[in-house]
Amino acid sequence: MLLVEIPVAFLLGLASVIRGWGGADEQTVAPPMDWVPVLWLGGFTLGVLVIAVVFLRSAHPFAGAVQLLVAAAALIFTIAAWHNQYERAHPAPPPTRAGMPHAPTVLHTQPHELSRSLTDDHEEQAQIPSRSSNRS
Repeated sequence: MLLVEIPVAFLLGLASVIRGWGGADEQTVAPPMDWVPVLWLGGFTLGVLVIAVVFLRSAHPFAGAVQLLVAAAALIFTIAAWHNQYERAHPAPPPTRAGMPHAPTVLHTQPHELSRSLTDDHEEQAQIPSRSSNRS
């Protein structure tokens, strides 16, 4: 039975990849959640679990245990597909603009470099003439 599941899983993955090629256009609105990959993987996981129960009931504990491991892996892929679709349908909101409009970016880690960087920024800002003083 495991030999039958391998090509089925391969075809499922291939169909999922080919299906995703159609959505290459950029959209301004978040697309709705696509349940097809989640349902396909969920059905595959359920089928593997049914086969595992059949093996365990028919006194083949090793084959049933292998099927349970395959079902666990399929369940992880199902949850990952759901999470991927959820993130695609519910994107994070854009960051809000809070604080100063122009905050200096400081990448130094040493305290003396930090103070030198801050004083350099203040000197540069003092040298730039303001727009309000040019208007008469």
